[in-house]
Amino acid sequence: MTAHTSLPRRAAAELIGTAGLLVVVIGSGLKAAELSPDTGVALIANSFVSAIGLGLIITLFGPLSGAHLNPVVTLASWWARRTGGEGLGGREVLVYVVAQTAGAIAGAVLAEAMFGRTPGAFATQALDGGHLLVGEVIATAGLVLVIRGLGHIGRDRLVPAAVAAYIAAAIWFTSSGSFANPAGTVGRSFSDSFTGISPGSLPGFVAAQLLGGILGLALAAFLYGTRAKDAAAPGAAEALEPDPPTGVGPDRTAYRAVG
Repeated sequence: MTAHTSLPRRAAAELIGTAGLLVVVIGSGLKAAELSPDTGVALIANSFVSAIGLGLIITLFGPLSGAHLNPVVTLASWWARRTGGEGLGGREVLVYVVAQTAGAIAGAVLAEAMFGRTPGAFATQALDGGHLLVGEVIATAGLVLVIRGLGHIGRDRLVPAAVAAYIAAAIWFTSSGSFANPAGTVGRSFSDSFTGISPGSLPGFVAAQLLGGILGLALAAFLYGTRAKDAAAPGAAEALEPDPPTGVGPDRTAYRAVG
């Protein structure tokens, strides 16, 4: 992230980035369902476009805010700071999560309006059942493990492509379809479409995602230890920055303020 980027600018980047992500996810689902009655074909198109969009958004907004786009990733950054690494403070976490949630809702409403649908209609697709919640735990744990693991081995430059590839795969190998993002899940409840989720299913999904985040952090700590070579893994911000001046490493808060 650019040195001394203000919290309001970072919050704006998180809001716009998360809104863009929801436009991509919901919009591609609406277009896919419009063009093909085959659910499998629609899912292929949706997962492919979502992965491309996610990778581009992380690449674009990473240098500004870390491109968390996800409260679980933001909380992982907070935990990194709590365990001696670099990351977000409590106030920053609150601002990020509010921005991400607002952005997700705005993105969902915008996607609905873009396709000539009535914005603000809640989703009716109920996603209930323990097996779906297990899928969300697995999907979110894997996401956190990918991000933290790459940070621990010093491969932050791979995060945009790796996260995009992981999400594309997880959409297919998890029973839940890999929402893996509390803010995104809330946003998708505002779209009664192929990618929507009913408000009644939100508590279980969000709880499963938070549990998955904890599991992912535990796995990363078990496999790699509690300290990363570069604790900034969540947004791969430094991976997108030029080499810092002598004496100011990528793990200095003067150089960036995200985890």
